[in-house]
Amino acid sequence: MAGVQTVLVLGGTGEARALAAGLAERGVRVVSSLAGRVANPRLPVGEVRVGGFGGPDGLARWLTENDVAAVVDATHPFAERIGASAVAGTAKAGIPLLRLQRPGWQAGPGDDWQWVDSLDEAARKITSLGERIFLTSGRQGLAAFAGCTEQWFLARCVDPPEPPLPPKIEVILDRGPYDLPGEAALMREHRIDVLVTKDSGGTMTTAKLLAARERGIPVVVVRRPAREGVHTVEDVPAALAWVSAMLGA
Repeated sequence: MAGVQTVLVLGGTGEARALAAGLAERGVRVVSSLAGRVANPRLPVGEVRVGGFGGPDGLARWLTENDVAAVVDATHPFAERIGASAVAGTAKAGIPLLRLQRPGWQAGPGDDWQWVDSLDEAARKITSLGERIFLTSGRQGLAAFAGCTEQWFLARCVDPPEPPLPPKIEVILDRGPYDLPGEAALMREHRIDVLVTKDSGGTMTTAKLLAARERGIPVVVVRRPAREGVHTVEDVPAALAWVSAMLGA
């Protein structure tokens, strides 16, 4: 690419890190923005900023002040707030925006997936499904299950969760990727009879879905929030091609 131009990547995902690396290799100045919700995040190559922008207006000012040529929203599929802020902020600054979002998961033969629209709905759903629940929906969503007093929960998080929490809970601090033997052993050891997850997509945590299939237990899956009005691609090569087009490569 001719000259050095700046691209802001809103990230924290593996796709965001891969995109930052690809842009850096092409001579693009890439700034990756992380929300700061994980204590020790995996850092991408290039410049990194941590924390919010102060809403859409703050993002628009930052984009203008830093002469950003394009923005790629490669945040988690459930990062609704920053997604909405990216749409409004880039529109105000007049800067093109791309959404990079990996495909969601698809149920296969033998799967018993029960789809819900929220963690609150998931908390209601599990009351009729089982008694020992494996929660893999993130530490910030555990409050939705705080009122579930009859079930026992195993929750896996990257960082320690804060209350409110279910009264009967064991927390495991761990970070993927995970493999099938490990996930199967974990579910067997804790006698898990229901798995709760968000439709995050990707391969880092799919082993839990395979383990649930092998165990013959239901999986409560939270649907992704809709992301409307944003051009979206599903992989890093497509995102790199879009950036190249925007920068006039």
